[in-house]
Amino acid sequence: MIDINITRRIRAGKQAFGLNVQLKSKAGRIALFGPSGSGKTLTVHAIAGLMHPDSGYIRVNERTLFDTSKAICLTPQERKLGYLQQDYGLFPHLTVAQNIGFGLKKGMFNPGRHALPEAAARWVEVFGLQNVLHSYPREISGGQKQRAALARALSVQPNLMLLDEPLSALDASLRRKMREELAALQARLQMPTILITHDIDDAVMLADEVHLIRDGSIVGSCHPSSLRELQSSTPSMTLDALKIA
Repeated sequence: MIDINITRRIRAGKQAFGLNVQLKSKAGRIALFGPSGSGKTLTVHAIAGLMHPDSGYIRVNERTLFDTSKAICLTPQERKLGYLQQDYGLFPHLTVAQNIGFGLKKGMFNPGRHALPEAAARWVEVFGLQNVLHSYPREISGGQKQRAALARALSVQPNLMLLDEPLSALDASLRRKMREELAALQARLQMPTILITHDIDDAVMLADEVHLIRDGSIVGSCHPSSLRELQSSTPSMTLDALKIA
């Protein structure tokens, strides 16, 4: 179960943005669906421990990750979450093997070039990355970058996967292929996921429940198929046209 109730006020010069998110769900695959600047990534950053809300709480499977009333704020490592960033977040100066093992490293030093922890080796095989382990991110394809980032995220044996626009950097044909791969992986692992997206196709295939976020707040929820139905009836549909109960 995901149970979130957080607020955060952010100022940049004369501009201000207020995040005020309440979300409670037992769905295994959740999508936060909304336009750029709506607060999707800020919400995921709060869940991951990369941003601290001003008030509220975050609970995953009845485990409290953050709660201002109880002075609880677990570090990102303590939260045991997998996070796939929009640009994959691979370190350009590390090989694919080092990137995958990075989440398992102890101490201040980067992982060794040749030693791959057993927990990471499993995912190298699953994603077919054996032939690019000693390559650098600039030397591999977009699909391989995504698989490497997924392998790194899954190596820590997370309790929840956070997917931040995971397909937006790919071209249309590769996007379709990787969407299918992600859906198959979700079915295989049965791991809870929170997906950030503004793409209806992503939400339909990769989520069981959609929460519409706008101007920093959740304004409604629906089954993913409802997005498709609305798109069919309103080809020029914008987020403002969505009527979600």
